[in-house]
Amino acid sequence: MQNERSWTEINLSNFEQNLDELKKFFTPGINFMQIVKADAYGHGAFEISKKAIHCGATFLGVANVQEGMLLRYQGIDTPILILSPSLESEIGLILENDLIPTISSLEFAQTLDRKTTKKIGIHINIDTGMGRSGIHFKQALPTISKIRQLTNLTIEGIFSHFSAAENDADYSKLQSERFKGILDELDIKPKYVHIANSSGVITSQDDYSNLVRLGLLSYGVYTDPSLKNKISLKPVMTFKSRIGQIKTAEKGESIGYNRTYTAQGKMKYAILPVGYADGYDFMLSNKGKVLIKNELCNVIGKVSMDMIAVDITKLNVNVGDEVILLGNEHDTIKAENLTSLYNGSSYEILCQVGRRAKRYYYENRKIIASSPLLRRDFVSFDYSDDKLNTVIETAIEQRLQSKEISNLIYSDILKRFFTERDRDIHYRRKFKHTIEFKDSASSPFSRGNTRGLKNYYLTNTTLTFTKQLQNDHFYVACANSEKLLEKYFLRKDVEYRWLLDNKLEANLFDVTSAKINDIELYHEMKLKDGCLEIRCHHPQLKELVGKEVEFSISTQTFYPKDSHQLSVYLIEMTQGVEICFVYENVLKNVEAVPIFSGRSKFPKITSAKGSITISSQPDEWVFPTSGVVFVY
Repeated sequence: MQNERSWTEINLSNFEQNLDELKKFFTPGINFMQIVKADAYGHGAFEISKKAIHCGATFLGVANVQEGMLLRYQGIDTPILILSPSLESEIGLILENDLIPTISSLEFAQTLDRKTTKKIGIHINIDTGMGRSGIHFKQALPTISKIRQLTNLTIEGIFSHFSAAENDADYSKLQSERFKGILDELDIKPKYVHIANSSGVITSQDDYSNLVRLGLLSYGVYTDPSLKNKISLKPVMTFKSRIGQIKTAEKGESIGYNRTYTAQGKMKYAILPVGYADGYDFMLSNKGKVLIKNELCNVIGKVSMDMIAVDITKLNVNVGDEVILLGNEHDTIKAENLTSLYNGSSYEILCQVGRRAKRYYYENRKIIASSPLLRRDFVSFDYSDDKLNTVIETAIEQRLQSKEISNLIYSDILKRFFTERDRDIHYRRKFKHTIEFKDSASSPFSRGNTRGLKNYYLTNTTLTFTKQLQNDHFYVACANSEKLLEKYFLRKDVEYRWLLDNKLEANLFDVTSAKINDIELYHEMKLKDGCLEIRCHHPQLKELVGKEVEFSISTQTFYPKDSHQLSVYLIEMTQGVEICFVYENVLKNVEAVPIFSGRSKFPKITSAKGSITISSQPDEWVFPTSGVVFVY
């Protein structure tokens, strides 16, 4: 993270530990719903959901249909409850994505019943004193009776919501009594009954619930100071930046907009490249605290859109040093304490911090995943195909800052070969592609001529996959222009294609190994129409035609250093993908831009020292319009 202006770290080990602490308050038979609305309170709904499910969550809770849809697109199949009232216009999406709607009125229940032809499970929300959404407790019994008469709705759950479980025991008791009174009068027993949020788990246990909803406490943020004596929690999110500039001010000089801070003497201060546009609240002006080298430093002057100033008079620090803005184990900058400085909301600051920050996920002190800068996942259900195509093409162009490369990836490769390819579609499984960059001086190709290849990386690739063998041979093709290589994307007998730099000769590409199952194949090279064709064959392959076999193809060639991106494309239906770029010490910063089409459009990105890997689940299908660009 040395090049990041700001970033957030999400500690999944702390999240799991918080869940374990909360589970100590569960009574026997209790399951839990993990609340992941608002992108899991700013922590990242997808990664938090996966971890919560791993830790035993039987439900996920979201605020609206769009949040539920996104999790479905990302491959989450755990039951998802939409906690807020839904709109009539969203019913089709609820049914399509197998989401569970909350019923807060008879009118919505009747509309839902009319618009579905199959049984759908629902949860009914009873307002026992929250005064927000839900059926008022005095009308609950007659309303539930009418809902039960609707033939297409099945009441799977009934719930309510505490208004002040963290600090008002009497009112919580009143709400609980109202809710239990309704349950006692019902002549049905719903499968799920829940009222407790994470604070209620600790303060308001009952004998009628079998499900609890874990929210803010699971993220290591206390909803009330009194809870600190009852449960030990650790912050899951840490928001960080670094010193951008160091300055001095003389006595009487002002700092920031509107001169709200004046130096009382000669002082040293640091400028941090974050502001309220990054989610660092404006109300922290002249009140906030940050942590630098384990010392608290005051925010001085107004928080600007993109910058804040902090007093570092007593510190010996340098430009680039790390600064902790929120989170960590230091009490003062925990979300609940930082927001108490301006009577703010810890919920709000968690949801808003890091708007322009990359997000890193840690487990056992190791980075296991990340979300890119300016991340905002979305589902394009309201886009026409043409509009979505334009969005995708434009996004590629903006990301790579190159219209030429954008056209190559989208128009000339992804789109064209998907629409023009042979409709006799074959598919691959267990696709694994590894590309490794090394210093070109170590190349056997160079034959002492390192000068001519110094602007290239020696590139070793290994591709393995399983597929039905169509012929007793296959080809590997190499060309130094996209136009020449294009024809090989349409040929069923070509299993590997490589676009060579146009300044290099085709003979600087070599197949170092080709196998079918454990059979080492013969391979013969020939130049044809300016392209290098390598025919891989063996007499034993005749017996394997029509059977699923394992392909293994290894190559060695060169890749230009000034390209700054390496692209990998999938031109066949593929189940289970892993694409690994190994760059060891020859590159410093590499970012992966996946362009996946299929049920899961958000593959896992795993960074390690000297490598970055894109992977899908082994059973996930990826469509031929997919690929990944490694940008360096």
